[in-house]
Amino acid sequence: MPISYAKNNGVFPIDPAGYPGHRAPHSRPGLRRMNAPQRFGEALLQRGLISGDQLRIALKEQEAEPATPIGKLLVRLGFLSEGTMRDALSESLGKASIDLAHAVADADALRRIPRQVAKQHRLLPLHYEETEQRLTLAVADAHDLVAQDKVRALLGQETRIETLLAGESEIDVAIDRYYGHTLSIDGILRELETGEIDWQSLEETNAANGRAREYSQPVVRLIDAILTDAVKREASDIHFEPEQGFLRIRYRQDGILHQTRALHPSCWPAMAVRLKVMSGMNIAETRAPQDGHIALRVSGRPVDFRVATQPVLHGENIVLRILDRQKGIVPLEALGLAAAHQATLRRMLARPEGIVLVTGPTGSGKTTTLYSLLNHINSEHIHIMTLEDPVEYPMPLVRQTSINEAVKLDFASGIRSMMRQDPDVILVGEIRDAATAEMAFRAAMTGHQVFSTLHAASAIGALPRLIDIGVRPDILPGNVTGIIAQRLVRRLCPACREAVRASREERRLLGVFEDAEPLIYRAKGCAQCRFLGYRGRLAIMEILCMDPALDDLIARHASSGELLRHALAQGFVPLADDGAARVLAGETSLEELGRVVDLGIRH
Repeated sequence: MPISYAKNNGVFPIDPAGYPGHRAPHSRPGLRRMNAPQRFGEALLQRGLISGDQLRIALKEQEAEPATPIGKLLVRLGFLSEGTMRDALSESLGKASIDLAHAVADADALRRIPRQVAKQHRLLPLHYEETEQRLTLAVADAHDLVAQDKVRALLGQETRIETLLAGESEIDVAIDRYYGHTLSIDGILRELETGEIDWQSLEETNAANGRAREYSQPVVRLIDAILTDAVKREASDIHFEPEQGFLRIRYRQDGILHQTRALHPSCWPAMAVRLKVMSGMNIAETRAPQDGHIALRVSGRPVDFRVATQPVLHGENIVLRILDRQKGIVPLEALGLAAAHQATLRRMLARPEGIVLVTGPTGSGKTTTLYSLLNHINSEHIHIMTLEDPVEYPMPLVRQTSINEAVKLDFASGIRSMMRQDPDVILVGEIRDAATAEMAFRAAMTGHQVFSTLHAASAIGALPRLIDIGVRPDILPGNVTGIIAQRLVRRLCPACREAVRASREERRLLGVFEDAEPLIYRAKGCAQCRFLGYRGRLAIMEILCMDPALDDLIARHASSGELLRHALAQGFVPLADDGAARVLAGETSLEELGRVVDLGIRH
């Protein structure tokens, strides 16, 4: 069976030399073949992928870590993405490369290489051709002959091995995806109960967290195993909830909480202390809320955890927000927006001044959208500054500041300070009071682009909300570029979604009034989606792009109904209508849309 490439919800068998995830060496136009002796850093500099200053910084870092390749240091410093480094290394060595996010490994090849060998040597078997005894491997190090010898020892010395270059963290993630992760939480719990060391769980938690082979206390390994398990399950939050007779552990996956464990309450005091130590909290304080932060490396990539404690009836409740840097900044094109929405956003970003607001409840993806907008305009030619509470994802070239109440740095004083730093673009984490709103609008009126979030139910509803906060109605016209309202809905699993004919009531809710009975899809559940019926989430949006006529209506204190009628006449698509289009396209279900949007009120 040939390697397959997954794209647009389809899997297409393709020859290994021609599938889209594969990049043949020297395939980019305008690139010459590089001589092998040429230093890799100099090659990157000549191709314009890094600057001379960046290379000097990386070389300085390499003096302290002489065994670390220059490419790895450049990725760690944020000067190169792992994908760019992978392709550049492919060109330099004359080797083909592969993007594992867009490749599907052959099950027969996976069966022939044990997980332990794949993990130890950072390789992923992609395809095995039995008649030719040829194995295609994704490898992080093309010169690792020991790994190739190990593979030949497993499959036979006559096996031909073809290697494709891939990023280290890409391989780690792919190994976890295809082989599964078995972090033995049960083994650690047995060790806590019996005192007998579970060597398998010890090896697994050490390997998952990139540690050497060493003994650590079972409570330490239990917390590490839970945090790693949550990251690999793509959870956004971990809840440790003490009850009267047990400790409940829940993960928030795709916006919904799922219970994963119920532990004996005697485990919780030691676990709570371990979490507090890791996040820099006061372990003696149990009666007051605390906030902290944990930084770990999971599957070779940095992951941050924002930790918060809250005293409750049966002890301390602890919630961890997972901030995976690899997934935090999504390109604008990858948000899955309709073409009309993308065009409207680009038109708004082209304006040199004014405020762009993103509204929605907590957990609706407002920060991700704002980061995508900033990432789209980010370049070395403009100065972007942010004021956040706290900074969630570091961005290159962007000056990011966290709110700090201890030194009286709030949003209003932070904006005032940033105005003296010659910014072109300012991001304010949230407009929550009159002082912050006043400073944000003052920045917009003095020629800056300002991005911020606001708690409001809809794009139209954001305008009276601003007035309620304390913004004068005569300031709004001409200074608001646009308002985005959004929600996140779960995406139906493409492997098991079930097609049905829409009933009359379902057609009414979707706004389909013709006689045809369209096909819609419902969640079913399979092994690929852990029998939930959904995998991942997508954003539904309504985007209100301001124009002179709308500004005039706002200046005349027009009602929300008048504003909405004008917006609809200009092509405004309400949130429910955008969601209904996603249901009819088979991306989500009507039940899921109804969970986040009131379908009883259609504009």
